[in-house]
Amino acid sequence: RDDDDINDVASMAGVNLNEESARIMATNSDLVGTQMHSCKDEPFLAAIPLHKRILETAKKLGITDVPAEVVTFISHATQSRLRTVIEKVTVITQHRMESYKDDEWYEQATDVRSQLKFFEQLERLEKQRKDEQEREILLKAAKSRSRQEDPEQARLKQKAKEMQQQELAQMRQRDANLTALAAIGPRKKRKLDAPGLLTIGGEGVGVCGGSQAGLGTASPRQYPRQKITRVNLRDFIFYMEQEREMSHSLLLYRALLK
Repeated sequence: RDDDDINDVASMAGVNLNEESARIMATNSDLVGTQMHSCKDEPFLAAIPLHKRILETAKKLGITDVPAEVVTFISHATQSRLRTVIEKVTVITQHRMESYKDDEWYEQATDVRSQLKFFEQLERLEKQRKDEQEREILLKAAKSRSRQEDPEQARLKQKAKEMQQQELAQMRQRDANLTALAAIGPRKKRKLDAPGLLTIGGEGVGVCGGSQAGLGTASPRQYPRQKITRVNLRDFIFYMEQEREMSHSLLLYRALLK
């Protein structure tokens, strides 16, 4: 008996198991004998149109009856498949938007933007050279004083005259702009970030630090911007190319044609 008392931990702690069982049964008496059910199963897709579509497909295969459990199962399968597609496409989009310029483990090999700017500059210089050649031809045609002029020579003279008038108008406009800027003087920027200045209705109002009640500081309130992931067609095409079931599908072919 002494050994039983030593090994009985509940008795050593002063807990009466019979009293505790009776108290638990009295507290949860309304739950004893009841049956617990899970929450109602809500289908992801509309049941009636989905059932109709399944019946149309099943009739082609010789099936006349499709139970409601099949419709619910297909609805949940569609939801799971759509969730998987969205998660994978989101990861692809985040990888595309990720920048490695400031990462010390990556070194930039090519700069497409600089290359495009270089080609644009070459095109601009080529166009400027062609314009200079055309201008020289027009000036030579305008200076020629041949008695017998053909229609082409007259057209070149007229075009040279129009070009000179246009250049003269541009020079006058440039001189007028420079004169107006010189008359206005250098523009001074307003210091909106100065402490103690509160902008109300387009007017600056000075506020002494802590002396006036109801007027706060001039620092604007910063609201956190929610990051939005925008998935485009290129991301979805890349996802379909990686999937075994969709890499040779008609949907991928149609997406590539757009």
